[in-house]
Amino acid sequence: MHIVSLDDLPLGRRGSVDVPFMGPAVCAGFPSPADDFLEEALGLPRWLVPNPPATFLWRVSGNSVIGVGIHDGDIVVVDRSVEPAHDDIVLAIIDGVSSLKRYKLDGNRAVLAFDNPDLPATAIEDIGEAAVWGVVTTALRLLRPLARGRR
Repeated sequence: MHIVSLDDLPLGRRGSVDVPFMGPAVCAGFPSPADDFLEEALGLPRWLVPNPPATFLWRVSGNSVIGVGIHDGDIVVVDRSVEPAHDDIVLAIIDGVSSLKRYKLDGNRAVLAFDNPDLPATAIEDIGEAAVWGVVTTALRLLRPLARGRR
């Protein structure tokens, strides 16, 4: 499904899927979705999650991709089955630490860039150990805090 505008949203479709949150601990390389890393799950509309077994949620800490509108405290939906394309926001594991970056192709080189003009881009081969773990497909943000006791 390719959604390009609000008119394309499949509002009449029913169904939801529980998508697991990944915890703060991330191993080097490609983490597996093992129970050690799972915190909890959030029910999302099925149309937001085309491939549930490959989809996870991550809490955002920091503002490295604030230029695309993803802020500290947001929740991102990451799909591991999507191949990254030029200008995608990706979740990369860099020296064992998860990080959101803008994926850019510079000729034949893949570059991981901050979506923040004050921070430099870095070629993947210039990073100690880096791997693109998945593509961010959606960002979720609470605009009003939930009342205590309600989730």
